Amino acid sequence: MINKQYDSPADAVADIFDGATVLIGGFGAAGSPIELIHALIDQGASNLVVVNNNTGGGHVGLAALIEQGRVAKMICSFPRTAGSTVFPDKYQAGEIDLELVPQGTLAERIRAGGAGIPAFYTPTSVGTELAKGKETRTFSDREYVMEYGLKADFALIKCSQADRLGNLVYNKTARNFSPVMAMAARTTIVQADLIVAAGDIDPEVIVTPGVFVNRVVAVSDALQESELLTSGASYP
Repeated sequence: MINKQYDSPADAVADIFDGATVLIGGFGAAGSPIELIHALIDQGASNLVVVNNNTGGGHVGLAALIEQGRVAKMICSFPRTAGSTVFPDKYQAGEIDLELVPQGTLAERIRAGGAGIPAFYTPTSVGTELAKGKETRTFSDREYVMEYGLKADFALIKCSQADRLGNLVYNKTARNFSPVMAMAARTTIVQADLIVAAGDIDPEVIVTPGVFVNRVVAVSDALQESELLTSGASYP
C-alpha cells in the first residue's frame, strides 16, 4: 500500500528547484504551512514564483521567504495588508515582481488549472488596469475578460488530519485555497497536525482525496502565524 508519509518538512521540500512555481495555502494567518515554508527557506531554492492570497506578515512564513530574497515574483490578491512590510519594501525597491489578481479570479484560475481548463471568461476587472492587454469577448451584451488557468510545480498546504495515503481534512477557515491548490500542482506537499492510519478518516468528511497529494508530514504543535506576529518573531 502506498505510504506518502515523510519524516520531516526538510525531507518533504528537498527537491523544490530554483525557478519553481509554488502554490502556498493560507488565508491571512489561517492555514499557513509555516513549517514547510521555513523548511524551504533552509533548503535554499531561489527565483521562485509564489502564488498566495497575500504576501505574508511580519518576518515569518511567506514574508520571511520573500525577505530572504528567494521569491522573484508574487501572484496574489492582497500584496499589502496590516502587518506586511517586507513585500511592499522590496516591491518599491524593484526587487520583486507582482501579478495582481482579484481574489475570486485567483481561486478560479487555480481551480481551472487543476481541472484541466486552459482559460475562462469573467466580468471581473473589465474596464480596469487589470484587464489591459487581455483578450475580451461579449456574451449576452456583457463584456468579459479572458483569464488563464493556473498550475504549479509544487503546492505547500496545511491540514488538520491526514492518513498515510494523503486523504485530508481541514480545520474550518484553514481550508481556504488548499483543496484547489492540491489539484493544480504537480507535487502537493502537506503538513498535517495529525497523521492516522488508512481507513481511520470517515470517507464522508474527506475534503482532498489522496489522489491529489504526493507527500504528507506530521507537524504536531504547529506554529501559528498570528501568534508569531504578536510576539514579533522572525525567521531564520
